[in-house]
Amino acid sequence: MCRQSSKTLPYCLFVSGFSSEAKPSSMLSFKSLLSKRTKAITKKKKNKSRNKIRSKTVPTKQNPICEKCPDEEEMEEAEDGDEVEEGFNLKASAPSHTHGVKPLGNLYLNPGSVNSRNTGLGNLQTLTDELVLEILAFLAGTHLGVLASVSKSFYIFANHEPLWRNLVLENLNGRLLYNCTWKSTYIAAHYPSFDVSNVSVSGLRVRDFYSDYLFQSWLCANLEMKPEWLERDNIIRRRGISVEEFISDFEEPNKPVLLEGCMDNWVALEKWDRDYLVKLCGDVQFAAGPVEMNLEDYFRYADQAREERPLYVFDPKFGEKVARLGSEYEVPVYFREDLFNVLGNERPDYRWIIIGPAGSGSSFHIDPNSTSAWNAVIKGSKKWVLFPPDVVPPGVHPSPDGAEVACPVSIIEWFMNFYGATKTWKRKPIECICKAGEVLFVPNGWWHLVFNLEESIAITQNYASRSNLLNVLDFLKRPNASTLVSGTRDRVNLYDKFRKAIETSLPGTIDKLLQKAEEKKAQQSKPSFWDTVTDSKAGAFKFSF
Repeated sequence: MCRQSSKTLPYCLFVSGFSSEAKPSSMLSFKSLLSKRTKAITKKKKNKSRNKIRSKTVPTKQNPICEKCPDEEEMEEAEDGDEVEEGFNLKASAPSHTHGVKPLGNLYLNPGSVNSRNTGLGNLQTLTDELVLEILAFLAGTHLGVLASVSKSFYIFANHEPLWRNLVLENLNGRLLYNCTWKSTYIAAHYPSFDVSNVSVSGLRVRDFYSDYLFQSWLCANLEMKPEWLERDNIIRRRGISVEEFISDFEEPNKPVLLEGCMDNWVALEKWDRDYLVKLCGDVQFAAGPVEMNLEDYFRYADQAREERPLYVFDPKFGEKVARLGSEYEVPVYFREDLFNVLGNERPDYRWIIIGPAGSGSSFHIDPNSTSAWNAVIKGSKKWVLFPPDVVPPGVHPSPDGAEVACPVSIIEWFMNFYGATKTWKRKPIECICKAGEVLFVPNGWWHLVFNLEESIAITQNYASRSNLLNVLDFLKRPNASTLVSGTRDRVNLYDKFRKAIETSLPGTIDKLLQKAEEKKAQQSKPSFWDTVTDSKAGAFKFSF
């Protein structure tokens, strides 16, 4: 961790001297999302459509972890101020909302109230909350602490937890030892002689601060999945089918399927849990978003973090880092034809170990390089939502060239605002819950969202078989391939290398597939029997002998 030379901790990093405008409350609970609220597959892009939280509310719960019990008066105020939309349940571990921020709709139900958000920002009140946070993202930690003493509005904005998350991750130099909140983590790293525990249980509660942006960030981090979001299970399930059946029924028609029983002999299915992985991997560093952590430190983080998008172990080099991990599972028989193998060490990244707490996952995306994929759950369970290539999920906005995709950054936010719309669609998404011991086949080009319902461990691999080889080659030779191709340093030349290697290792394969594709296309365009006997002009039949 990067450390500053100064040993004196600025007092303003922790407290700000307000008068009657703010009231001390329970701990500084910072459970919000990164200030940028959208995610792109290859780049990040702003999503301007955000739905406001309705004003019907129910009280939240207090978090006993890292939090000092407030007195009865403070608890009453917390129940009045921390509210969520009717019909939603909060997680048992959900803290009271950061400093008493309320949804904007509550202001309209209190005509005598004045939004202290605006009075505290002065002339900056015309800026959106997102823009205010993007400006504050340019400040260092000490400057944020100073700014927090200017007004109660700046106190809330300057204590926005994702600002401190960015500071920690951008300046990381060594181990990431998460300490209850990102702000406490930052302070513990930069001022190791300071006892953070003395101040991490105190904070200020601001009255009459209304912000949909800040409130929804907290809400999405602390909501339970609604039962109706988990009810639909319309995927085809198969056990014990042959490879030929899999190819003809699912791979060639490009249809998802959930496969049961094809990983029963995995050592990983029996052994892989927290204790085993921590002991086996030791200090080996695994990729978790923008940082690398050993698994002991990662599980420490996962136990404490209450974020809208938790850090997620997604490492493509796990087999090289710990060879035993790669030997304790085997590719299911249905996916063993992987034509990218002809590239040897030059093949793009293709396999990942995935570890994440409940609430982690992947927003809507299409897998890279037009490959298909399989995802095997070893521990835990995952909610899947899939849309076919020609159906863009609601709330998802891909750019014309496919290089960027704007969508709600939070999976829960997508369920809150867009999932309901799919109920009336004729072509409903394919959905399921994939449990330990089950494998999901994700065909190429399909949009999919994955959400961990509990702490989960999984293996996933992307591959190219004869069934989708032509799609992969077409993708790799697109004019903008340099921006679309992923998992390799040589994006520009991957097409030429791959095609040449296929022709060398499997001569004639591409020509046969092209011929088969032409025959299939001709068969599909060939008129049926009824077309040949129907006179379209007369609206009746014609006879040809």
